[in-house]
Amino acid sequence: MSAAAGYARDGVVHLPGFLTPELVATLAEGVERDLAEPGPLAISMAPDDGSGRFVEDFCRWVDIPEYRHVAEASGMGAVAADLMASRQVRLFHDHMLVKEAGSSIRTPWHQDQPYYCIDGSQTVSFWIPLDPVSRTAAPEFVAGTHGGPWFMPRSFLAGSALVFDEGALEEVPDVEADRSAWPILGWEMQPGDAVAFNMLTLHAAGPADTRRRAVSFRLIGDDVTYAPRPHRTSPPFPGIEDELEPGDAMAVDRLFPLLCG
Repeated sequence: MSAAAGYARDGVVHLPGFLTPELVATLAEGVERDLAEPGPLAISMAPDDGSGRFVEDFCRWVDIPEYRHVAEASGMGAVAADLMASRQVRLFHDHMLVKEAGSSIRTPWHQDQPYYCIDGSQTVSFWIPLDPVSRTAAPEFVAGTHGGPWFMPRSFLAGSALVFDEGALEEVPDVEADRSAWPILGWEMQPGDAVAFNMLTLHAAGPADTRRRAVSFRLIGDDVTYAPRPHRTSPPFPGIEDELEPGDAMAVDRLFPLLCG
């Protein structure tokens, strides 16, 4: 089965060796720059149990040239166009995630798109590790959930409602209560591998047994449009309401650069 067929069926596909060793090294340089000079959206969490911290940062491609270089030089735009069956592909945002060795922090089951200011089905995220990742520490996905419904976006720590009003969307199902009831996919990964997944595909990740640096590139296709939400999105795009009307295509090059098409 082709990657595009697997993506259409499951909402996720594993792409071994997605980046060359040279681009892996470049992306790693970008992550270290990001950690040393975090942006205004960066979050650092240290668990109460004293285990390793978790750090994430968003929307740094303007400030971290390594991120933009990898997005453009890797050919991910053309791969995304094939996976999404889209003529054009734009970079929506980058997302750096680092779990230090021994971090007990779990990423709970969630979808990405409900946190965002976009509607549409032609979406893909490339999650790319820069360190070897065991199956237990790697992201895992519930196949087929990219077809909907949308689940309520909540704070990972406090569990409070985000973006939408409380009760506006269905709650995330309790996958952990009976994992055997769900078609869960996941892979052991090496530096430069990628998993490509739809922004509605339900996913989670376990604690880190070793240091786990990764960058996600979120890409959008032809049918994606601007959709204001009742509350602040994650990440926010300050001033976007001055550039786009509800239902507009995301064709603002300074915010969402064209990668293909």
